[in-house]
Amino acid sequence: MGGKYATETLGSDEGGIARAAAILRDGGLVAVPTETVYGLAARADRADAAARIYEAKGRPSFNPLIVHVASLDAAREIAVFDDTAETLAVKYWPGPLTLVLPRRRDASLAPAVTAGLDTVAIRMPNHPVMRDILREIDFPLAAPSANRSGFISPTTAAHVLASLDGRIDAVIDGGACKAGVESTIVAVREGGEIEILRPGPLEIAARLSEGGIEAPGQLASHYAPGKPVRLDVTSADRDEFIIGFSEVKGDCSLSPEGDLDEAASRLYACLHLAAASKKPRIAVAPVPETGIGKAINDRLRRAATPPD
Repeated sequence: MGGKYATETLGSDEGGIARAAAILRDGGLVAVPTETVYGLAARADRADAAARIYEAKGRPSFNPLIVHVASLDAAREIAVFDDTAETLAVKYWPGPLTLVLPRRRDASLAPAVTAGLDTVAIRMPNHPVMRDILREIDFPLAAPSANRSGFISPTTAAHVLASLDGRIDAVIDGGACKAGVESTIVAVREGGEIEILRPGPLEIAARLSEGGIEAPGQLASHYAPGKPVRLDVTSADRDEFIIGFSEVKGDCSLSPEGDLDEAASRLYACLHLAAASKKPRIAVAPVPETGIGKAINDRLRRAATPPD
């Protein structure tokens, strides 16, 4: 895909990290691996940098961004932490948990990052490449998934380039992401009550929110492969690319052994293969609604929902 920028592919070594940090300091866009998916990183404290994320992704302005920080102290400069939030952060950070908390009034954030909300979505990632970059800079990073808005999330540098080549400054090739699905998002309400806004790799005992858009990944149609998707299929039609699981064989299998962690790590890779195939439709085998299977099924249901 052509575009305004010559997208560099950087290594995950010291030189690649230094080059990525320099691009980010100047307000540029760099796709960076995390333990969940590749994120499209830019300065969260500059309006022009945040605007470039929305432009590159074609992202709707009402959809907020997740802010990535290097430490809990850095997070406290952006959000208000009550006892519940502190407990969750200490227990799960660094890791695939995003907290939606009241935004500090003096937080140095571009308005677009929070999409006009009084809350901010924030997390401390646990991937060595992203952590190395955050240690190199002195500002937080906004980093939604590094793909065109609404489409399949990327778990490799090749996935990023398939969607954003020529639209961003650089991508760091750090190999395939381990978790394979985006972070669990939890909102901490007044009084310490918590709600799940988006299921993810971490299971947290809380009710699922039925409210409006407060965080990424809540749109009804999302993660779309650009073809009709049929779920809970044990026998595919001839014109369907089947994504298998366990005893259901497929053109691509999430996990022949029925391992849900492996299924999560392979979910987007299989969807990318299905999207690129010559078959016009996609079928997906049943996946148990347990553990990380809840997050897998959440993504599949959104992928199967036609856009408005």
